[in-house]
This record gives sequence, structure tokens and C-alpha cells, in this order.
Amino acid sequence: MKVLLVDDHLLFLEALQNLLAARGIEVAGTARDGLDALDRARALRPDVILMDIGMPRCDGLAATRAIKAELPDVKIVMLTVSAEDEDLFEAIKSGASGYLLKSLDANQFFELLSDLERGEVALSNGMAARVLEEFARQAGRAEPATEVGEEDTPRLTPRQREVLTLVARGLKYKEVGAALCLSESTIKYHMGEILERLHLKNRAQAIAYAARSGLAEGNLNR
Repeated sequence: MKVLLVDDHLLFLEALQNLLAARGIEVAGTARDGLDALDRARALRPDVILMDIGMPRCDGLAATRAIKAELPDVKIVMLTVSAEDEDLFEAIKSGASGYLLKSLDANQFFELLSDLERGEVALSNGMAARVLEEFARQAGRAEPATEVGEEDTPRLTPRQREVLTLVARGLKYKEVGAALCLSESTIKYHMGEILERLHLKNRAQAIAYAARSGLAEGNLNR
């Protein structure tokens, strides 16, 4: 995993760089704000960007949108002190693959980074539930014409619906595979097909879609 670190606090940046290096994770470079992050991402092509939100010139949310537009395969994880719902939801909408709080201890932090390598979304405790609740709440008050539903997206196959239902319930890919008697790589393949079919950017948006469409609460249909 090749990582780019983006934070305007130099002391934190250096400490994080040393922490990652001690665990054998390659730090490709660092940046001090969102504009610098975009330039460094173009040059270094990292696998993962750990991005602060509150920074001068260009904040982390704007930088995430800009980087994902040019480099959609780069995974961006917000690493921030902000536990505000507005920042969390905007990060997911912008294409972030995770949202971690700087209050995490080191073991939790590296466990969530390992989840990211396996194709999971890296979210601090309780945040997955908050994302689901918010999108479900928005779906409940939205006009039908603005909803993303089966009438304006390609239908999922029964197997894809099973996979998405279990993922939306919080199971990791390995657990979904065990439940469906499939390999983890097969589950990842199905999730890729689901994202492409529904025109979504990442697993978090797929979970939000499942909440809006009722899959997260529905029964599995074999």
C-alpha cells in the first residue's frame, strides 16, 4: 500500500508518517493542503490518501472531489477531528472510501486500514449506522421523481441483491462470502458489478442505495 498523507499540522504529519513507516507501510509523500494534495496525487499515484478536512486554500472535501474526478481508482480516507454529520455525509458523497477520527488508537487505525485493503469502507465506530440513517431519512422525505429506484436503474440479479443486502447490513466481504457459500473474491466481483450497474462510486454509496431502496431491511430472496 502506497500512501499520501495530507494535513496542515506538521507535527501530526510527521508523527503519522513515522507510525506508518514503523508498520511497514510506504509513505509516498506528504501535502499541506488540498491543492498540494491534488498535485502530489497526480505525480505519485498513491493507492491511498489519508486526508484532513480543515486545511487552508482548499479543504479536504473539495480536494477529494477534485482527485476522484481525475484519479477515480485512488482511495481517499478522511482522517480528521471532525465528528460532524455534515462533514461525514459530504465526504461519502464526494467519493471518500472512509472516514476516521484522529482519536482512534493505533491498533484500531491499522485494523481499519486493513479493512480498506480488503475492499471494505474504513469508518470509525458508529459512523456506518449514521450514514445509513441519514440516507434513509433523506429518502423518506424526497419526492419520488428524485429517487434512484429500480425504474430508472438497471435491475440487479437475485445474487447481486443478496450480496448488496448483506453488505448493507454491515457484513464484511469475507462474512458475506461465508453466508452465501462463495469466496471473498467472488463477493468483490459481484460488488464491482453492482457499482457499475447502479452507476455508483464506492461501497458506501452502494450501502446508501440499499437503504433508500429498502434492501438493507429486506429479506433475502434466493
